[in-house]
This record gives sequence, structure tokens and C-alpha cells, in this order.
Amino acid sequence: MNAWILLRGLTREARHWGAFPEVLAARCPHVPIVSIDLPGNGTLNSEPTPPDVATMAAACRTRARALGLAPPFGVVAMSLGAMVAAQWAHDTPGELAAAVLINTSLRPHSPFHHRLQAAAWPGLLRVALSRDARRREQAVWYLTSRRPEADRDATVAAWSAIHRDRPVATINGLRQLWAAARYRAPARAPEVPMLMLCGAGDRLVNPDCSAAIARAWHATLRTHPWSGHDLPLDDPEWVADAVRAWCDQQLSDSRP
Repeated sequence: MNAWILLRGLTREARHWGAFPEVLAARCPHVPIVSIDLPGNGTLNSEPTPPDVATMAAACRTRARALGLAPPFGVVAMSLGAMVAAQWAHDTPGELAAAVLINTSLRPHSPFHHRLQAAAWPGLLRVALSRDARRREQAVWYLTSRRPEADRDATVAAWSAIHRDRPVATINGLRQLWAAARYRAPARAPEVPMLMLCGAGDRLVNPDCSAAIARAWHATLRTHPWSGHDLPLDDPEWVADAVRAWCDQQLSDSRP
């Protein structure tokens, strides 16, 4: 493949990957690592977010071409970004050599109460209502990470700085939430090799959602024993190792 493209989730941007791009680059030294922001987030925060996942996927494909990238690509994507990757794989499977979907959920494979766990609702309300960047990002941390408390302050400070630097407009955040809630995956499995990764400690999305997709699409599933929703934050080395091992297995299986 010619590049790994990284796609983040709801209201997040390339910088929220933290150390993961460098860790993945160390495992895959001959493949460029490129992060693409969803419209409305990060470097594209002045753009309106499309109201549906299919249009987001088309925008990411256009962005890849604008960056001079040529398929086939591998995609590592989480949450809403993984929905975009699934649609990309369905629309133009020839462009993708591999897709790694992290802690995502798709209709019709999982019920709503699994796709958004009830215990997360108060925290999401705090995120939506907070006007203070630090309080908002601290609420996000508690929702998405299972790292030790000692790691919280540095992460929250970094996220708060990102929020102040390139805030996501409220209307764009709502459009992303609406698009994720309405998205229904194609009935048939995309014709792209897929790896599903999930964290057993995810407070936001039930890990059974990843398992349900893996069963329906005959994809490989690996579950981290304690990670939360932001698996690449909680254990970037584990994710990178899982991606590399799976790619090596795919290559081995393709040999005559």
C-alpha cells in the first residue's frame, strides 16, 4: 500500500492521535502515515460538516487526492472515522488495501443502547454544556480513557490547547453526532480486508459492537483487555503491534 491514512472520530482532529502516528511509523517504516481531518474538524474547522457519512467519505477521498496520495491506501480509523472508513470501503473498495476499525458501532449490527452506553449520557451532557475548555476535555478524558489518573492532567492540558487553537463549531459537532446516529452500514461486507480493534473497558461504545461487525463481515477481531474508547491513546504500542501483525498475516495468507 502507498500510505496509511488515519481518521479520528467525533469533533477530534489529527493532533488527538497523540503519539500513535510515530509508533505506527516505527512498526511500518516504509509506509507514509498521513492524518486526514473530517470536514469541520482540525485544519478544516472553518468548513461545514456534511450531514451524512457518505459525503464525509467522499470528502476524505478528495482530500487524499489533494495531498498527492495515490491508492491503494490502508486506513486506521476510530469511532465516527471508522464509519467513514467503512463507507469508503463500500464505495470504492479498489482504493483500500486494508481497513482497521477501532471502537466503532454500526447499524444494523448493534442496538442503540450498545452503540451509546447509557452510563455515558451524563458525561456527554457535561461535554455538550461546558463552555470551559479544560472542564470539557476533562469530561472527554473520563469518557474515553482508562489510563492511570497520573496521566490525566498532561493529556487534558494538550487537548484543551487543541480546542482553544482550532475549536469545532457547535453546529458542526451536532452534524457529526447526527450523521453518526443516522448512519446505516451497507448490508453486505465491503470487499476490503478488515481488522476490528476494541477496548474491553470502553465506557462509550459497548465492545460487543465491534464483535458484532466482525461476525457479520467475517473480519478479524482483537480486544484490548482494559483500554477505553480512545484505544490509540491508552495503548498506542498495542494498536501498532496489532496492525503490523495482522498485515503480516494478510501477506502470508496471500502467498501461494
